[in-house]
Amino acid sequence: MYRDCRFIKISKDIVGKEIKVAGWVANIRDHGGVKFIDLRNESEILQIVAHEDQIKNVSKESTISVIGILNFRSPETVNLKILTGKFEVLAKEINILGLCSPLPFEINESQFVKEELRLKYRFLDLRNPKIHDNILLRSEVMHFLRCKMHELGFVEIQTPILSASSPEGARDYLIPSRKYKSKFYALPQAPQIFKQLLMVSGFDRYFQIAPCFRDEDSRSDRSPGEFYQLDFEMAFAHQEDVFDVGEQILSQLFLKFSNKSVTSLPFPRLSCKQAIEKYGTDKPDLRNPLVIVDVSEIFKNSGFKAFDGKTVKAIKVPKAFNQPRSFFDKFSSFAQEIGMNGLGYIKISPDNQISGPIEKFIPKEKYEDFIKITDASPSSVIFFISDDNKKVCSFAGQIRQELAKRLDLVEKNKFEFCYITDFNMYERDEETGKIVFVHNPFSMPQGGLESLENMNPLKILAYQYDIICNGVELSSGAVRNHDPKIMLKAFEIAGYTEEDILSKFSSLYKAFAYGAPPHAGMAPGLDRILMLLTDSESIREVIAFPLNSNAQDLLLGAPTQISEEQLREVHIKIRD
Repeated sequence: MYRDCRFIKISKDIVGKEIKVAGWVANIRDHGGVKFIDLRNESEILQIVAHEDQIKNVSKESTISVIGILNFRSPETVNLKILTGKFEVLAKEINILGLCSPLPFEINESQFVKEELRLKYRFLDLRNPKIHDNILLRSEVMHFLRCKMHELGFVEIQTPILSASSPEGARDYLIPSRKYKSKFYALPQAPQIFKQLLMVSGFDRYFQIAPCFRDEDSRSDRSPGEFYQLDFEMAFAHQEDVFDVGEQILSQLFLKFSNKSVTSLPFPRLSCKQAIEKYGTDKPDLRNPLVIVDVSEIFKNSGFKAFDGKTVKAIKVPKAFNQPRSFFDKFSSFAQEIGMNGLGYIKISPDNQISGPIEKFIPKEKYEDFIKITDASPSSVIFFISDDNKKVCSFAGQIRQELAKRLDLVEKNKFEFCYITDFNMYERDEETGKIVFVHNPFSMPQGGLESLENMNPLKILAYQYDIICNGVELSSGAVRNHDPKIMLKAFEIAGYTEEDILSKFSSLYKAFAYGAPPHAGMAPGLDRILMLLTDSESIREVIAFPLNSNAQDLLLGAPTQISEEQLREVHIKIRD
């Protein structure tokens, strides 16, 4: 009724024939009595040639249906940048399907409008070709992931959305029960318990593109409220089995949907300790060539008060000798902004002479060691970061990133992946002093029950791992605890009793007593994958209807007040 030809079907084979097309009026151009309409459908633009009287009531972004003859454009007007750029339709009849009111912003410029306005009119913002293409890409990526997982022998299973509260590190979204007074459901932070139960149930390889709900603050790479992940789990599997699957999926995905180079297989492995010592973070951007080295021994007993009794790290920056004085002054200011007392450096001239305020504190008998450790070379600059052991790596990591940013050292045309492994199982809570889980409490400790019974808990490592791409954490995962004795001891160290476990995790605890297989898995984040593939600065650019940074839905008005009757139904009373 409205169209008999989609833009994607237009070809030279139907030139000269009458067709009916429909879409949005992206633009109207006046060429002296002849009007040219850029008609937009989901992914393409088609030029419509019309007379003024045919479109006198048509406004931009209105929807229209056009009956006309498909012709070739004249050679000088061909636009090879678009699929239909060789063709145009000479309009015989134009029907208005939906008039557009005055726009709150220009569609093609919506990315430069305040985000609150964009989200309030998200249905218009999504017409912007860039944002629209992001959502179409999201669909293609999900289709690829499903096909790939089935190809690898995984079975797609949906797990519940209404669940029980679980201590997984973030706040739960709670839902009051109408039927059971004073009791609540919780939206799942992840399908963690359910997917482990599926392994116990005899499913060999499970996956789903799972929604996860966490009441946490927004960041540029984290959407408040909900996010999606490719959640998968494997029975009779260990860490390397999961790594192999993760590498295949992500390598092929990024090669298919981008033109950038991708880390060759296998992805590099770094322990958490190695990553922090070498890059100052457990989420290293390996496109940045700068590395951190420890030079504490060089300055031991040097008499330099700023370094005395502290850990000293160094970063060599090649070919930075000729940077102006202002560069070093600005970096000193940056160091103070992030909490450092200052930033020392020395310069190595093209003829290998060392100069700078720190040079005199390097003992002459340790010069050779210093050159070797820092890999000092002509025309380079060595920066020094000094503080107590808890802070120094974080400071060094921030300096490393800022140096690469200001000197444009980061290779932009590649995706650099790595696995980070061997995270600590426990840490001491700074406020309470109690021992708590660092990450996932359901992970298998390295060394099993023996390490839990005999080692200092703060020294125990877990079979936990992350996938990092360009400094972004795409996924976390672990080899799971599948032994009730190990589970009981692991939670006991973190202050849980068996009664607590039976109260909070009874299904999992009981299931492990019925022949649970060893199992492991991970969950790459779909939103962050798309953020990287599209070079988006905000995760909201790849989500159709995101909440804003304050966890508000400006389009529908959520969160909203509800009536007193609704509150009574779920036994809730609002307190001021």
